Amino acid sequence: MKLRLRFISGCFWKIFPQQIKTRQNKKDGKEWCNMEKEMKNRKFLEALRLYLAGQKANWNETWTEGEWIEFFKLCEEQQVLPMIYDTVYTCPAFQTLQQGTVQMIKSRMLRKVMIQTMKTEEFLVLYRKLADQRVTPLVVKGIICRNLYRDPDYRTSSDEDLLIPREQFSKCHEIFTENGLLCPNSEENIWEAGEVPYVKKNSALYIELHKELFPSESDAYGDFNSVFDEVFEKKMSCQINGMEVFTLSPTDHLLYLLLHAFKHFLHSGFGIRQVCDIVMFANTYGSQIDWEEVLEKCRRFHGDLFAASLFDIGEKELDFDREKACYPESWISLEADGKDLLEDLLDAGVFGDATMSRKHSSNMTLQAVTEDKKGQTAKASLMHSLFPEREYMERTYTYIKRHPFLLPVAWVQRIFHYIRETGKISENSAIESVQIGNKRIGLLKKYKIIQ
Repeated sequence: MKLRLRFISGCFWKIFPQQIKTRQNKKDGKEWCNMEKEMKNRKFLEALRLYLAGQKANWNETWTEGEWIEFFKLCEEQQVLPMIYDTVYTCPAFQTLQQGTVQMIKSRMLRKVMIQTMKTEEFLVLYRKLADQRVTPLVVKGIICRNLYRDPDYRTSSDEDLLIPREQFSKCHEIFTENGLLCPNSEENIWEAGEVPYVKKNSALYIELHKELFPSESDAYGDFNSVFDEVFEKKMSCQINGMEVFTLSPTDHLLYLLLHAFKHFLHSGFGIRQVCDIVMFANTYGSQIDWEEVLEKCRRFHGDLFAASLFDIGEKELDFDREKACYPESWISLEADGKDLLEDLLDAGVFGDATMSRKHSSNMTLQAVTEDKKGQTAKASLMHSLFPEREYMERTYTYIKRHPFLLPVAWVQRIFHYIRETGKISENSAIESVQIGNKRIGLLKKYKIIQ
């Protein structure tokens, strides 16, 4: 703590003048090209609900070119562009768009679908090779969630996640390497890491290979792993493009989707696509899910009201069907209200990365949860944003793992990187990070995650 304070006096003077200047005359929220933010969000949610229900939009409103562009920008931020485009392109309102704009949006949509189709095929080829070598990975999220949708590759994924028993990592790494996949971070100790990323040259395929579902070193959510001890014994199989793929049981997978969203919420947030996945999964596997077990395990981490609020959003805004999902009274009786949570996730971007200010605010929310678990008063501060704990810094500055005493050097690097970002990116403010952090800590309290 004393070490951090010494850095504050030397570094803050470089940041605050610029932050204050950035704040002057800045309106609350973004400019929406004459389209009210709330109205745009309403239309966005309506289109998403229509897609999930297999219906088309029939809008007759006259929108300007700029309003349509801002609408599709939101679709991009939430990574649901193909689904929304498929819903709105036949509606009368869309026909008023200039052909050049239509072609631009259509091309972006088709490119995303094409890339996803190729990634899916590559992944399944690789999975078959793992199975042939008697490696038994469980696929989580990604392709399993995509398979729930009527157009699987319209629900794009940035990566695929595989969970393997630790003792199979060496064999799995060998197969990956033989098939052209490499770990991009050569400094990382892949044998000790709980999660190892792999990329393939001249390919968009990106795989995160997990030995554990959550980083065990995290004070905020490392204990989530304790409820997934028997996932390999309870695994299930499903057919994807005619191929057998193994994954978590319905109960374990729903629990994982909820806790994965919870983890992102404790950082800087997440987007509506994850709620769609949860809704689609519950609607599909509801009768096979032990809802009481999911509720009890969410409650262990003070995530029960948060989880119920996601289903509240799903019912009011998307296509969640209580009857189809066999949603029990024990969940209904929580009387969750997802309104404020919905506002947060529409602002967040797909993984809480809509703005740099929001991303930097994650240090405050994580620190608040950590302090609450230790019985301390949760609070947000700029210090937590600029000078995170060593565990957080190790993710970016990997040399700290080998040389912990170099943490102050990493803080200096982070400060100068922050200053450079601030100069180049308009949506990046140290003061705004604190404002977002304080607001989101309020949400943590509302949903009883912290006291």
